[in-house]
Amino acid sequence: MTDDKKAGSAKDSHYARLRRAHRERKQVTEPNAPDLPENQVRLYGLHTVRAALDNPSRKILRMMVTRNAAQRLELGDLELLPFPAELVEPKAIDALVGSDAVHQGVVVEAYRRKAKALSALGEANLVLVLDQVTDPHNVGAIMRSAVAFDVGALVTTTRHSPTESGVLAKSASGALEHIDHIEVRNLAAALEDLHAAGFQTVGLDSEGPAPLEETLSGERIALVLGAEGKGLRQKTRETVTALARLDMPGAIRSLNVSNAAAVSLYVARRALQSI
Repeated sequence: MTDDKKAGSAKDSHYARLRRAHRERKQVTEPNAPDLPENQVRLYGLHTVRAALDNPSRKILRMMVTRNAAQRLELGDLELLPFPAELVEPKAIDALVGSDAVHQGVVVEAYRRKAKALSALGEANLVLVLDQVTDPHNVGAIMRSAVAFDVGALVTTTRHSPTESGVLAKSASGALEHIDHIEVRNLAAALEDLHAAGFQTVGLDSEGPAPLEETLSGERIALVLGAEGKGLRQKTRETVTALARLDMPGAIRSLNVSNAAAVSLYVARRALQSI
């Protein structure tokens, strides 16, 4: 056998080991539980589950929890909970949600919260609108900032937006239970409805003609953020009251959409408080 063939065999064996290790990792990390009905969701993580338990409008169907997580959640006697709850080892939850999920020893199956119509907005003076932001990690982080700045509702489109999921809820760290989610079919029409309700709609754009703090006005503000990379769609840009930018003094002129949401909400909340 030539040295080339020996080298090739060694290389083939090396890649075969890598492929086998990859398959073994997938067996460990990928959930193997059956899918839930469309109107149900698995929520996991201590903050996420605690918020779900404290939300009277969240209907929980069952729980799997480790002994340590049960103590941290102060659940007491599991048999006294108003839904079935099972004490398990962490690997049982891994099998349900995947070991890559940071479940912290607890998962619940629950009915999804129903999205509301724009007419349910009420007297909110600060609203956040997402123009086809699809990453559930970003949407979850945005929800967390929105709750921190007392946003009245998060408005998304029915299509091209993430559904309620364990990943989104974990990223929101409990905020999912504290903010109204409004879904609209036509974003441009929804923006016009916001205008009729007295909102100034401001689209965030790194090339906006003026800084956000110089653009905001009025007693009701709706901030509109576009998707990573694409930004705001052209129809959205044409419909909002104004386009504005976040001035960045550094070499990078734009932020991740969840970071941009947090900064812009801070600016908007200060503007409303100064009225």
